[in-house]
Amino acid sequence: MFSGSIPALVTPFAEDGAFVESAYRDFIEWQIAEGSTGLVPVGTTGEAATLSAEEHFHAVRVCVDQTKGRVPVIAGAGSNDTRVAIQNIRASKDAGADAALMVPPYYNRPNQEGIFRHFEAVANSCDLPIVLYNVPGRTVTDIHVETMGQLAKAFPSIVGVKDATGVIQRVSAQRAACGKDFCQISGNDDMALAFNATGGRGCISVTANVAPRLCAEFQAACLAGDYARALDYQDRLFPLHMALFTDASPGPIKYALSRVRKDFPRALRLPMTWPGEASQRAVDAALEVAGLL
Repeated sequence: MFSGSIPALVTPFAEDGAFVESAYRDFIEWQIAEGSTGLVPVGTTGEAATLSAEEHFHAVRVCVDQTKGRVPVIAGAGSNDTRVAIQNIRASKDAGADAALMVPPYYNRPNQEGIFRHFEAVANSCDLPIVLYNVPGRTVTDIHVETMGQLAKAFPSIVGVKDATGVIQRVSAQRAACGKDFCQISGNDDMALAFNATGGRGCISVTANVAPRLCAEFQAACLAGDYARALDYQDRLFPLHMALFTDASPGPIKYALSRVRKDFPRALRLPMTWPGEASQRAVDAALEVAGLL
C-alpha cells in the first residue's frame, strides 16, 4: 500500500509561530515533483507536539487538498490517551488522509497487553488504515514482535509499521510474525538500505525534506533490486542522514532547508530551537557531499 520515499514533512512557521500555509503548499508541490511517493504531515519532524488539535488537522487538510490524490497522505495521529487517539484517527479520516501513523502510548508506559488493547480500541473505532510507529527511543514503549503479529492478524486495518527501533533483524522477525504483505517502512534514513534488503518497502524520511529527488531515486533503486546503485546513493546521502541528528530534530533539517530553499520559513516552536554552530557546519559539509550546495 505504501512504498518508496515518504518525507515526514516539516511544518513551516512564521517568526510569530503562525503556520505558513502558502509555504506548506509550495513545499508539498516540490516534494511531489521531486518524486516523493507519499507524505506524512504533522509527525515528529512536523513538530506535532507543539500544535493544537485544530492546527494539527488543519495542516492535514491542507496536505490532502494540495496533494489531490497524487500520492498517499499518512497523517500523524498518535496519542498516549486511547480516547484522544480515537478522536485523532477519526479526524484524520474526516480530513481525507489515506492512513494514520500511530505511536503506541508514550510516557504512561503500558505493558504489551495495554498496547494491544489500545490499538484494538483504535482499530475498532475507525476503518482508516493504520501504520504503527514503533520508536522506543521517543516513546519508551516498544511494540514487541509478538504483539505486532497479533495486531496484524486481528485487525485488517493495521497494514504496516514505521520501524525506528534501529534493530535490523526486526524486519525478518516481523515478516515472519505479521506476514509478507505487512508493509514495513524504515523510520531511520541511515538504515534504510539494509532495512529494504531484508524486506522493507521504503522509508518515512527526515532527509527527504531537503533531498527529495536523491531519496526517491535511492528508494527506486532498492525497489528495483539494484542494490549496487542504491549503495552509491547511500554513500552520497549517509553524511546528511547523520548530520541531521547532530542537534535536536527538526532544528538541523530546518537549517538544511534554509540553505537549499532560501524562501522556506526558518522558525521553530519552543521547546525546539535552531541548531548550534557545530551542527550547522556538519549539515553544510553533508550538503556539499550530497551535491545540494
